[in-house]
Amino acid sequence: MSLQIFLEGKILGVDDCLLAPTSQDPDQVFTGRSHWISLLSEVLPRALLAELGLAKILIGSSGASQFLLVLPEESRGPAEAFLDAAAKEIATLSAGALKLIWSVTENLGDWSAVRRRLDEQLDRSRHAPAAEGGAGLFAAPVPEPDPAIDEYFHGQLGFSLRDAGSVGWSPETPGRILTSGGKHTWPLTNSTDAIPFARHAAPSDDGSEPASTAVLAGRAAGLPTWGVLRGDVDNFAIRIQRAQSIEEHIQLSVMYKQFFAGELEVLCSMPEFWRKVTVIYSGGDDFAVYGAWDALIGLASEVERLFRRFAEQNLKDFAGPEGKTISMALAMAPAVDASLGAVFEEAGQRLEAAKSADKDCIWLLGRTLEWKQFAEAATLKDFLGRMVSDFGCSPQYLRDLCGMYRETQSKMSKRQARRMGGERPWRYHRRIRRILNASRRPGPERGDYQKARTALIADLIGRSAVTVKLRPAGRVALEWARLSAEA
Repeated sequence: MSLQIFLEGKILGVDDCLLAPTSQDPDQVFTGRSHWISLLSEVLPRALLAELGLAKILIGSSGASQFLLVLPEESRGPAEAFLDAAAKEIATLSAGALKLIWSVTENLGDWSAVRRRLDEQLDRSRHAPAAEGGAGLFAAPVPEPDPAIDEYFHGQLGFSLRDAGSVGWSPETPGRILTSGGKHTWPLTNSTDAIPFARHAAPSDDGSEPASTAVLAGRAAGLPTWGVLRGDVDNFAIRIQRAQSIEEHIQLSVMYKQFFAGELEVLCSMPEFWRKVTVIYSGGDDFAVYGAWDALIGLASEVERLFRRFAEQNLKDFAGPEGKTISMALAMAPAVDASLGAVFEEAGQRLEAAKSADKDCIWLLGRTLEWKQFAEAATLKDFLGRMVSDFGCSPQYLRDLCGMYRETQSKMSKRQARRMGGERPWRYHRRIRRILNASRRPGPERGDYQKARTALIADLIGRSAVTVKLRPAGRVALEWARLSAEA
C-alpha cells in the first residue's frame, strides 16, 4: 500500500478581492465575486479528485476558503500542477488580490504533528508574498478593472447563479466556476452529492430578480434604510487546532459549515425574512447577509439562539468555551444608494472591534452588547414603543430623549464621567418626566402611566440613588425605538 499524504489548500485575500474596484455594476460584481470565492474551495478539491480519477471520499473537508484532501503519494506531482494552474488563473481573475496557497505532508505521526507541519508550510507561503515576485512585486502598478473579467462576475456569477441547478469546472479554465457546461459538474440542490451553498435572495416586487438595496430599504419598518450583518464564531481556529485526530478535525469542520449553510437558508425563507434579507455568503465559521435593517436585527437574534442550541447539543463533549459562542455586527447604510461593498467593509471593521473588546456579543447602533444585554434592549425597545401605542405619547419623545443623551454626553468630559459615574439622577428624572409629560395626550389611565414612566426611567438609567449612567442596553433601545418610529 502506497504512502498517504495530506494536502491542505487556503484562499487568501478574500476581502481585498471583494472590495476591489470594478468597471460594472458594483453590487452585482461584488455578489459575483462572493459566489466565486465561496464555490472555489468546494469545486477545486472535487475537480482535483475527478481529474486524477480518485474517489470523492478522499475529501476531508472543504469550503470556507480552505480544503483538506487525503491523496496517495504518487498523486503529489499532478495535484500540485493542478493547483498551480488554478492559482495562476485565480490571480488573473482577481487582479492579484486573491491567492491560492497549499501545503503537503506525509501521513506520519500523530495528527497534532501532521497539523503542525501543514501549518508551517502554509505560514511560509502566507508570510512571504514576495518570494515568487521578487523586488518587481513592489514596483507593479495597481491593475485597472478588466471589463471582460467583471462581465464574468456580473453575468455568470452574479444574481443569476441563485437559480442555477449545478456548477461545473473545465481544465481549460481551471480558476473559473461555470454555471453551464464543463467537464465535471456538481449539483447545488436536491442531492446527497450537492455542494452546500446558501444563496437565498429576497425577490423584487415582480419576483423576476433579486431585490436591490433600495427596494430592501423600502421594506424596512420605520426608517427606510438597509444594512449588512456579519457574524463570526469566537475562537474557532483554537477549537479546530485542538482536534485530537483527523476524524475530529473533519467532524468539526463539516458540522460548522453545514450549520451556517443550512440554518441561514431555512431562516431566510421564513415569512419575516424572505422578502427582506439576501445572503452574501456562508462559511465554515462565519456568514454575511444584507437587507432591511429591522429584519437583520431579528435575524441576528435567531442565528444566535440557534447557534447556542447547536453548541449545547453538539459541542458538550469538547472542553473549553472556544467555538461555542458567536459575535456579530450590524452596519447600516449611510444612504439608500450606498455601495454594498462599503457597508460590508464597515460591518467587518465593527465586528473586529467588537471581538477585540469582548466575545459572545453584538455591535449594534453604536454599542457593543452582550447577548443578554441585547435581549434587554429588545424588551426595552418594545416598552418604549408601548409609551406611544398604549399611553398616547408622541413619537417625538423618542427623538427628544436621544437628543438629551447626546447633549449630556458631549457636555461631560471623560474625566468628569469617570469621577461622577454619570450625572446626578434627579436631573435625568426631571428632564425625562418633562419630556414624557409634554409628549403624552390627556387620558384617564394616569396611575398606569405613572408606573410605566417610573419603570422606564429605571430601565434606562438604573436604580442608583447617588449617581446615574445610561446603560448600554438603554442607549441601543432608544436608538432602536427611534428608528422604528421614523417614517
